[in-house]
Amino acid sequence: MRAMAITEYGGPEVLRPMDLDDPLVAPDAVLVRVRAAGVNPVDRVIREGYLAGMFPSHFPLVPGWDLAGVVERVGPSVTEFAPGDEVVAYARKDHIQGGTYAELVSAPIRSLARKPERASWAEAAGLPLAGLTAWQSLRAAGVREGDTVLVHAAAGGVGSLAVQLARVLGAEVVGTASERNHDFVRSLGATPVAYGEGLAERVRAAAPGGVTVALDFAGRDALEASALLVSTPSRIVSVVDAQQVLGLGGRYVFVRPDPADLAELSRLVDAGQLRVEVEQVLPLEGAAEAHRVSEAGHVRGKLVLEVA
Repeated sequence: MRAMAITEYGGPEVLRPMDLDDPLVAPDAVLVRVRAAGVNPVDRVIREGYLAGMFPSHFPLVPGWDLAGVVERVGPSVTEFAPGDEVVAYARKDHIQGGTYAELVSAPIRSLARKPERASWAEAAGLPLAGLTAWQSLRAAGVREGDTVLVHAAAGGVGSLAVQLARVLGAEVVGTASERNHDFVRSLGATPVAYGEGLAERVRAAAPGGVTVALDFAGRDALEASALLVSTPSRIVSVVDAQQVLGLGGRYVFVRPDPADLAELSRLVDAGQLRVEVEQVLPLEGAAEAHRVSEAGHVRGKLVLEVA
């Protein structure tokens, strides 16, 4: 099969096209022919080797945990899916090697849900990791009707979905974003505020009743501002800095595969309550360029690789 893979850790240039063996299919997995693969910041972390001390990792290593595609074959114990089914997956496994920047992926059942019918392949590929991260962060913070939620990096892949999901839950939302993305953040249902010095004061002006929850998808000074604004530390959640948020008494979220959560996200897309913003679609061979764009920052929504 055709894939983009690495044989050493390093910068975007270590991503190269390779012909690799088709993946093995476990009894509780399905073989998916990938139509599109989402690009996420964690892919850079994998490419640079920073997860090698946390997950067993093997070369040649194909990055990527997001996919949308068509089931080609199922393992003998699988009854949930059949060949021809259109699916999405957060295809994270216990070892890092057989990722989604490839024509074929063996995906465990625990990672799969049916593709939302209203979504394009690119939009569907951008949903799993970012959507699950947003959904699980909102759950960790206990977001409910009546809350006012501060979403850091509200125009990004995770943040843009978190804004919409918080609105589905009945919360008001304030979102940090660069000036060029303020209209986009408004279109999602949030009040935008600019990054930078004076952030806490701008948030107080945008939400004079106060914010009850903060979700950090940005890093940098986001948690410092959050601690000034949220009176209950356990309702501060970060997916970026475990040590800092735990030190504040908040929650750290490392997204988990969850087929029920993923199915609910697909349902919300089909119900018109959730949309995936895709900034750019690149060919599979453009994976290195996608990483460069991602690392430059300020991506609106998602970057996606078109595989087939």
